[in-house]
Amino acid sequence: MESAAVEAYMALEIVWWVLLGVLLTGIGVMVGMDMGVGTILRYVGRTDGERRVALNVIGPHWDGNQVWFVLGGGAIFAAWPLVYATAFSGFYIVMLLLLWSMIVRPLGFEYRSKMPSERWRAVWDSALFVSGFLPMLVFGAAMGNVLQGVPFHFDWLLRSYYTGSFIALFNPFAILCGLMSVSLAVYMGGSALASQAAQPVAGRARTAAMAAAIIAIALFTIGGFWLAGLDGFQLVSGPAPGMQQTPLHQQVVQVPGALLANYAGQPLLWAFPGLAYLALALGLVLHLARRPFLAWWLGALAWIGVMGSVGASMFPFLMPSVTDPSHSLTIWNSGSSLRTLGWMLGFTLIFIPLIVWYTSWAFWMMRGEVSVQHVESSEHSY
Repeated sequence: MESAAVEAYMALEIVWWVLLGVLLTGIGVMVGMDMGVGTILRYVGRTDGERRVALNVIGPHWDGNQVWFVLGGGAIFAAWPLVYATAFSGFYIVMLLLLWSMIVRPLGFEYRSKMPSERWRAVWDSALFVSGFLPMLVFGAAMGNVLQGVPFHFDWLLRSYYTGSFIALFNPFAILCGLMSVSLAVYMGGSALASQAAQPVAGRARTAAMAAAIIAIALFTIGGFWLAGLDGFQLVSGPAPGMQQTPLHQQVVQVPGALLANYAGQPLLWAFPGLAYLALALGLVLHLARRPFLAWWLGALAWIGVMGSVGASMFPFLMPSVTDPSHSLTIWNSGSSLRTLGWMLGFTLIFIPLIVWYTSWAFWMMRGEVSVQHVESSEHSY
């Protein structure tokens, strides 16, 4: 490749690394909000009518918010195909578990209120809890696993082999990261309900959001100290720019404390964990001040801080290997072609603003308080 093409390719790889973080953050904020509501559904709703209020707050938006989930998976598939293939082959059982829980979710919304039976509705309430709690637990646990490194390696044809087990994916650090993800989801869902649901649902949702903020701060702190003691990965050498960039032509070593090396080299990166702490603390204050709408936006900033912290710790790694560290996947050796990344960036610059626009328009049009009387009087409500 010519020098200009090499520089353009490297720039696009960095841009798509940032965009991947944006899409994963969008999953946490938008999808996490809906799943947070499902997680606390039986707490905020003590009667059938109150639970229907909670469901109808997110009812006009939950299916549209799934576009962030699709975009995140699509971005990994198109921009980082080697990461996609390796992750999906290694995490196959977890992905199926996630898929089945996501399939149950729309069924819960659509069928829950079709029959007046209390037992029938209780079953679907439980399904909505599982389909809210489990995906966010898996989402966070996946982050915890890639931070620690994943047990895989390649053969000379670049076929990946996963050498771990299903149980190992839910190791203590991964579970902590999963619970962190769940707590942020509950915060977002509780803030949304506190903003739009009528009392007493709004009051209980506010309490849940405040508790979730405190738990998230505690888990983030524990995770930070835990992270400092883990072995990180360091790229020692790789192919020269313009040469074939593959995981088979590099040298990577595991180094204690390397997950904080980027922070030492670039102190400005501490702004990401600082943002997470500040946003959660101010969100807690705003809930105390009965300002749930602003508290919701601070929850979005908290997600940016948390995901930014993960990215800052791992750069330039996307999926490091603990089986053979030199087979680790980085932004330099697992991306698509220059043309693919360029075309994708063009479409992204068009469609992401459109998604933000129609999502904002939908929330504006569906604004207003949702009460038990409103739900029971409408034949179109969940």
